[in-house]
Amino acid sequence: MDSENQQRIFGYFIEEAKEHLDTLQQGILNLSSVVQEPETLNEMFRAAHSVKGGAAMLGLSSIQKTAHQLEDAFKFLTDNQIKVDQKLETLFLQGYDTLEDLIKKLQGPFGLQEEDAKKAMQAAEPNFAKLQSYLSSLASSDKKLPKTETTSAQPNQVKAASKLSPEFSSQVLEILKRMLQLFKQPETPSNRQNLQKLCKRLAQLGVGIKTWKRLVTLSYKAIANANNSYQTLAPVVIKEIKQASDQLQENADIAITPSPELQKLAGIKPTSTSTPKQITIKLEPTAAAKALIQAFDKPQLSQLVKLLAKATGKSSLLT
Repeated sequence: MDSENQQRIFGYFIEEAKEHLDTLQQGILNLSSVVQEPETLNEMFRAAHSVKGGAAMLGLSSIQKTAHQLEDAFKFLTDNQIKVDQKLETLFLQGYDTLEDLIKKLQGPFGLQEEDAKKAMQAAEPNFAKLQSYLSSLASSDKKLPKTETTSAQPNQVKAASKLSPEFSSQVLEILKRMLQLFKQPETPSNRQNLQKLCKRLAQLGVGIKTWKRLVTLSYKAIANANNSYQTLAPVVIKEIKQASDQLQENADIAITPSPELQKLAGIKPTSTSTPKQITIKLEPTAAAKALIQAFDKPQLSQLVKLLAKATGKSSLLT
């Protein structure tokens, strides 16, 4: 895989990371209210987790470690009832600033230089140590407070995640790293066979999850087609498997959908994008609710509630 193609993969990571940065920034700026909103807090945790995973796959250890520190801190917030104060917000913002700075440097004309990454990590270490220490002290002082309910509003979502091993995410990332290395090698039959073997391993990691199996199977077929160059395959296959892995971690297996590009590479006619079903909704709330209930099934309604809650900023819709 040439340097131009590798830059495309880095570009995908940067664009995705910037979206996650927006989620983190908005959450941290409203941290005092976010800690009372389990779903929003989980979104922040998943955002940090996704950045960590993508960075690990690309060998960006400084970004991986920084995102991991934030991920651990958000996990602590979900497991403990913490009363947020200005000091805690400042510590979180300083951690966020480190992550944002590293990603900006990665996007810059010279990329993320090893020396710059090392300096950033050295400067950030004391802050993350203070953050963990302060979180622990706040948790100790608030131990006697009643624990708030943090149960997800979507109990049916645990189905996909419950089928995964605890090491699923790390195993997928390790396989994607190996695939990325193979895509950099000459396009020989032996290398294609090795890539296909890795696809089989990926399929085994998500046994019983049909959407995951279909995506990996299409990747397998796309790689098997000798007419598809590594330059064409690498960005599509790596990106879609990584996204699907994140979706499984978020219990959103139903959202895993192979792109038309991957379907074409696999020799499959892309799924027809027929005109979506349309419904008429009256402006009166009760009538609108009845129309939605008749048009959507329970999983769709659950997703709709989540989207409405996010749009209005009212987590109470989910409880």
